[in-house]
Formats: sequence, structure tokens, C-alpha cells
Amino acid sequence: MRLFPSLTDDALADVRFDAQGLAPAIVQDQASGAVLTLAYMNKESLARTLETGETWFYSRSRQQLWHKGETSGHTQKVVTIDTDCDHDSLLVVVSPSGPACHTGRFSCFDGDLESERARFGESGHDILAALEDRIRQREQERPEGSYTTYLFDKGIDKILKKVGEETAEVIIAAKNRSADELRCETADLMYHVMVLLREQTLPVRDVLTELSSRYAKESPRAKS
Repeated sequence: MRLFPSLTDDALADVRFDAQGLAPAIVQDQASGAVLTLAYMNKESLARTLETGETWFYSRSRQQLWHKGETSGHTQKVVTIDTDCDHDSLLVVVSPSGPACHTGRFSCFDGDLESERARFGESGHDILAALEDRIRQREQERPEGSYTTYLFDKGIDKILKKVGEETAEVIIAAKNRSADELRCETADLMYHVMVLLREQTLPVRDVLTELSSRYAKESPRAKS
């Protein structure tokens, strides 16, 4: 039985494969919205993806089907599949169980944090996006010696304990009337909250959307 009835037989039939019988498949992380990789599907790999709920692709170099994570264990659970307006490309939103790239990185398009900062700039939302990407990388790649890796390895109880501790530190800093101390402790708290959001697979953008909604309700124009 197909797991994604929203992609109907008619929609599947409408996918426009190229002369080689392939269509590009953009794979996107559900939690962060990050693009993980660009692969290719033919009719058979798409059918297997729909049937199993995990991504299957077609390797142009090996000229055969391949199941993502079959050897590494880093499978991708499919959340949604859509076609573009021309029906010749696929967008596959997934919940990955490990890195998408064969190099061991979370995404085939990942760069280091400095390049992310250069790309995003220094605005508040952009820095949050860069930090969210870094936390996401750490969760999936688990580099040895990383504090973020340590938190994810220890699990939810440790992360919650740190959120509680950092909240108390913010309160103490505010009572001390120390701007420097409050700045540093607030940054620590925000970081640990973002680790918690990732552990819960809740995107930061959802929190920002909630804040935006509340801001709109408090707007004088909205009340008039």
C-alpha cells in the first residue's frame, strides 16, 4: 500500500522524466528546511520510495537503484513528496537518521560556520539560522570533542537540566545588574534552548512565526 496517497496515480503519471528516464529530486530536511542533497529518481525508485516511506534513488554512475542508508544506516524517512509546476522535478521532504552526504556531513551543501556568517551577515535572525544549522550538523555528525555532541549523546534529561541551570544564571545576572554577565548568560540560555528545539525537532522558524503572530496582535494598527 502506498504511504503517500496525496501523490495520486494521476500525479505520478504526470511526472515528466527526461530522455534517460530520470527526474531530479531535491531532498530537504523537515526540521530546518535545509537542502540535504540533489539526487535522481526514475519511475521504479520513485515507486519504491512511495511504497517503503524511505528514499530510493537511481545512480547515474552505477546505473542502478540505491536505497539511501542501506549500508550506512543513515536512512531518510519521507514526510512529503511534491512535484514542481512543470512536473519535471521532485521535492522530497525527509526526517533523516544521519548525515546525507557520503563525506559524513549533514548536507552535501554544508559549509563551515565562518562561511555561513559571511553568507548570512550579522542580523539576529541570520545568526540564529547559522547557529541552528551548526547544531543540526552536530546532532547528525556527532564529531568527537564537541560540547553539542556531548549534550545530544546524554539526551533529553541532560539538555533540560542545562536549560534550567542557564535560566537560573540569567536571573542571577539580572539581579547583579551586570550587563556583560547578562549578555553572556542569555547567549548560553538561547544556545541550550536551541539544542532543546533540535532534540524535539521543532524548527526555530516556528518559534519566530509564533512571535511574529503575537507581535501582530499587539500592533496598534491591528487593534484599530
